Amino acid sequence: MIALPRHAFRRSGVFALTITFLAGIGTSFGTVPSSAADQSTSWTVYHGDPAGSGDASSVSAVDTTTTAWTSPALDGQLYGEPLVSSGRVFVATENDTLYALSASNGSVIWSTHLGTPVPSGDLPCGDITPTVGITGTPVIDESRSEIFVVADEMVNGNPAHTLIGVNTASGKTEMTQDVDPSGSDPAALLQRTGLTLDAGNVVFAMGGNYGDCGAYRGRVGAVSETGGTPSFFTVDAASGDSQGSVWMGGAAPAVDADGHIWVGVGNGSVNTSGQPYDDSDSALELSSSLGLLQYFAPTTWAQNNANDLDMSTAPALLSDGQVVLAGKSRIAYLLDGSDLGGIGGQQAALRSGCTEDIDGGTAVVGTTVYLPCLAGIIAVQVTPSPPALRIEWNSGVGGGPPIVAGGLIWTMSQTGTLYGLDAATGKVRQQASIGVPANHFPTPSVGGGFLLAPSADHVAAFRTTSASAPTTSSPTTSIHSSQHAAVVARGTPGNVSPGAIVGIVAGVILIVALGGWLVWRGRRRIRRSA
Repeated sequence: MIALPRHAFRRSGVFALTITFLAGIGTSFGTVPSSAADQSTSWTVYHGDPAGSGDASSVSAVDTTTTAWTSPALDGQLYGEPLVSSGRVFVATENDTLYALSASNGSVIWSTHLGTPVPSGDLPCGDITPTVGITGTPVIDESRSEIFVVADEMVNGNPAHTLIGVNTASGKTEMTQDVDPSGSDPAALLQRTGLTLDAGNVVFAMGGNYGDCGAYRGRVGAVSETGGTPSFFTVDAASGDSQGSVWMGGAAPAVDADGHIWVGVGNGSVNTSGQPYDDSDSALELSSSLGLLQYFAPTTWAQNNANDLDMSTAPALLSDGQVVLAGKSRIAYLLDGSDLGGIGGQQAALRSGCTEDIDGGTAVVGTTVYLPCLAGIIAVQVTPSPPALRIEWNSGVGGGPPIVAGGLIWTMSQTGTLYGLDAATGKVRQQASIGVPANHFPTPSVGGGFLLAPSADHVAAFRTTSASAPTTSSPTTSIHSSQHAAVVARGTPGNVSPGAIVGIVAGVILIVALGGWLVWRGRRRIRRSA
């Protein structure tokens, strides 16, 4: 047996480190980590993407047989959808507190109290109690590691709405900006919609409190992510007009691939057809600078205004350019996204069979739109030629704004039950009790390996599994170009790319050559010392 001198052991250490380094290269670059292959880990905006499709296509199954974790009770009611980024779950409360929870176990990583919420008794009306704080779902810009919320807070003894940017890693406040429109009464305004991002701006909308009390006008607002004076589009802007709430059951404005902003608008103050149209009871397409591009309203718009029959869903944007809109009239409208047609411009209309209001965000998969009827989800099939809508099924259970994951339609009921519905029939395939929610429009989300469902003051998580080679759902839908997102292949079977295989082979050859050289050098030095 040949004994190697001390300097040979030093070289063998280099040899071992080389092996470790090359092995690390093979592990890091030769395969896709299982978490990356399983699913996207982020859910950064209401219903998962700028268009609000609610389609978590990478998830192949959700396990509701047991709760993976439940967060601690938080300090206020939850009205928004949980968001997920960088291994953390973000939720905001009506006590003006923003939480970052561990996505793995639900524990609190940090919490930031952003202001003093408004006591419900200080508002002229409303149904959020005992305080009104952060109501709309926040939005996350992962490139900035920043989450944005609009907080209703007491400032100098009066209600005010403030856009706040918070660092997602530390909870530190990065930006604050007053977003109450000039001349408005902040006590009469409720920032109910989710927030979204478009062209470097945070986009949100406002309406009135429940009961439409006080003097207010519906608004769509935009503020630079770095702060600055907000811009607004105003509904019922004419002198003497009011209302026209943009609330959409908590959904965020939809953003298409052209950067255009789509909203549904509620009832305005104009209630006779002899008066000029006021942009109410409508679907509006706005430019990224909030200029009105086109609109649709039914011929019954004035009557709907008189009877509080809002358009109360976010416009559902289909990849072929069609748009579906619904609301409290319980009628679904099919629209041509390239030509909304103004008053009476629908391609088709369908009585939905819903016995309650249709409020909130929709889910869209291909040419099927899942509508959030409070009495149960309704699946509507869209055909382009001739343009038509057809009811596929009515679940009769759930009713909260739906999302799609694991081939099922997920919705929450007013009694706190999470349902997974068969996409083809609407039958209940899975269900779990999570606790009664705080609001009428609770909606789950998916991220970090879990389906997340909010109750009144905590978040329940259910483990998900994912397809081995998921496709990506279109993050945006271009209404005018009808572009489809490409599906990107992720390596070869076994998750090892051809380039990685070449690298591994080259590494083995290098290891063998280096080992032979070290042995030769050791023997040569031994002979010299003999």
